[in-house]
Formats: sequence, C-alpha cells, structure tokens
Amino acid sequence: MALQFEEIRKAADRAAASLNLEVVDTEFTGGAKFRTLRVFIEKNAEERAKLVSAADGLPGNVPVEQLSGVTHDDCESFARDFGNLLDVEDLVPGAEYTLEVSSPGLDRRLRTVAEFQRFTRSKVKLQTFTAVNGNRHWTGRIVGVAGGKLTLDIADVRPKGKVAKAAAKAAQASTVELELANIEKANLVPEI
Repeated sequence: MALQFEEIRKAADRAAASLNLEVVDTEFTGGAKFRTLRVFIEKNAEERAKLVSAADGLPGNVPVEQLSGVTHDDCESFARDFGNLLDVEDLVPGAEYTLEVSSPGLDRRLRTVAEFQRFTRSKVKLQTFTAVNGNRHWTGRIVGVAGGKLTLDIADVRPKGKVAKAAAKAAQASTVELELANIEKANLVPEI
C-alpha cells in the first residue's frame, strides 16, 4: 500500500481551487500511528490582488506579497473538503493519520522560480549545497531572478558567528549571484 503522493497533491489542488485557494506545499511525515499530512495554503492570485487594494490599513511595513490572506475559516473549510476527498478516493492507505492545514507563514519556504520572482525585494535567508565565496549561509534582499540565478543584495547584512569573516569578505561586494540549483533551502525573513 504505497502512498500516492502525486494523486494527493492533485486532489489538494482541486479542493483548494473550489475555495479560491492555492496549495503552496505538501509534506507527509512520520510512520505507523504517527503519520501527518501537512498542507500549506494561501489565497489564489485573484484573492491576493484584493489584499493589495486593502493594504492601506496594514500596521507597520509588512509587504503585502508576504501575506497569504488565509484565515482560520479557510483552513477549516479546506481541511473538511480535502479530508472528505481523501477518504472518498482512499488516497492515504491505512486508517490513522493527521491532516494539518495552515498558511505558509511569514517565514515561508521558497522553492520555485516563480516564488523567488514573486518575493523580489523581500529579505531571505538561505543555505546552499556548496559554498559560494567560502559561505553556505546567506541573508539578503532578493534583487532578481534570471537565467537560473538568484541575485541577492547583501550590503545591509551584518554577519555573526564563525562564518563572519568569510561572509564579511564576501559582503564587500554589495550583491552575490547564486545558482538556483545550488540552493538547498530558502525562507523569507519577516520584517515587522
């Protein structure tokens, strides 16, 4: 009884679309009785555009593109619809698992080229598979994404810890280019 992860993702996308939502990410963890299916959702592009027009009332300087716009009611509705779909189509073998649904959060993970492009001008913290300029850990503002490369503005970053010397040396340049294929993980840095 193998897990049909691609079929689960397609079912999640169908359930989300019916509620004007998009699936950002899915993951399945654990084993035996402690299996968890996590689904991260946000409003679809059309609904997010409505957030931009209502952004004047936002406190502080939270960029609107960092908001998923998802409410507790959205998560509840999606969990109910998607849970029923999982049960009817019997996509998760075995009876015991937990379905968790939430927004991706302000420190959301970035994976696709489209996500990096969407969050241009946002601050990001990332780790590379191999060192670039003697450093695998980078924090900076996304300047652009083109040709399979991500350009980070690292001018305003103050390095700390053991890698501070290598990072300080690399920070003499105001930007660094990183191959997207070399990025192991990347998360937004909330600026509140």
